[in-house]
Amino acid sequence: MSDVIFREAVRADLPAVLALLADDVLGRSRDFTEVDAAYEKAFADISADPRNQFIVADADGELVGCMQLTYIPGLSRHGAERQLVESVRVRSDLRGQGLGRQMMVWAVDQAKQRGCALVQLTTDKSRPDAHRFYVGLGFTPSHEGMKLSL
Repeated sequence: MSDVIFREAVRADLPAVLALLADDVLGRSRDFTEVDAAYEKAFADISADPRNQFIVADADGELVGCMQLTYIPGLSRHGAERQLVESVRVRSDLRGQGLGRQMMVWAVDQAKQRGCALVQLTTDKSRPDAHRFYVGLGFTPSHEGMKLSL
């Protein structure tokens, strides 16, 4: 996909971002609804944190993708930062056209420019297409991720 720019999300993007997050099988099963105080606070917290960026893919003023990038300091790898990629979504009618690849290449470029030693992400086990996609980009399934819902 050409003519797409990647930029930090602004508050006015929040309804479209929530729609993107809800636009898949897993998203529909979660509580993405209209913008409320909890989403407002979460967005404000992300925006205020210099180690977090919520990025949108903008095609002529229309949001067509999104992802959150978090930079994590650490003592491993000689004190290098790592980039965590989360909430990657491409609008359903545009999937399979290369936008996801563009987004991830852009994210990895940002990590390199920042001096990160590693880019990491998790992907739900129920998403074999996503697993193939990330492996095709050079990611290796090196760890078993775990979560504890609270």
